Amino acid sequence: MNKIIIASGNRGKISEIRKILSLENIEILDLRALAFNGDIDESGSDFKENALIKAVEVFSRYRLPVLADDSGLSVPYLGGKPGVFSARFAGPEAGDEENNNLLLEKLRGTTEGERKAWFTCAAVFYYDTGRYFYSEGRIDGVITDTPAGMNGFGYDPLFFIPDRGKTMAQLSEDEKNEVSHRAQAFKRINRYIKDYFRSIK
Repeated sequence: MNKIIIASGNRGKISEIRKILSLENIEILDLRALAFNGDIDESGSDFKENALIKAVEVFSRYRLPVLADDSGLSVPYLGGKPGVFSARFAGPEAGDEENNNLLLEKLRGTTEGERKAWFTCAAVFYYDTGRYFYSEGRIDGVITDTPAGMNGFGYDPLFFIPDRGKTMAQLSEDEKNEVSHRAQAFKRINRYIKDYFRSIK
């Protein structure tokens, strides 16, 4: 059976990607399943660079096609932060609660217009040395004053989507996989994955 690796150990992200892709007859591995214990230095200046860093690192170790992404929240009022530092906004060991609290603190007293934000997802399907497909997704929203919703992870409880009238964390799994930045990016890249595996039969 053909195999592919999701270059992540984040349970929430892995689950979302698996459901978005719905790949048949392809075994999907991830860094948890592989007991990957290395630290990948995500030192890129943007989401695409970080996605490629992860993809190259994992491909070089296992020599299997790799799906990697880097995603995060950008708030223009904060100069685009947290951006590529979204997962470690409050520090390298910070969790979702600490990151969310810091974001709320930095936006305290701002107007709704100043709380505009967007999520970006840069996704890479890296299938051979120096060869890959790239896709990007984005969704716009507003940062709320208080968290709402129990679904999702990261900044989802604070990210309000006006068109839906809900935060990302209030969306059902199916709703999120219709509109999210990650869904946009991976739905586009899905056909490249299928084309690749058809080409090597």
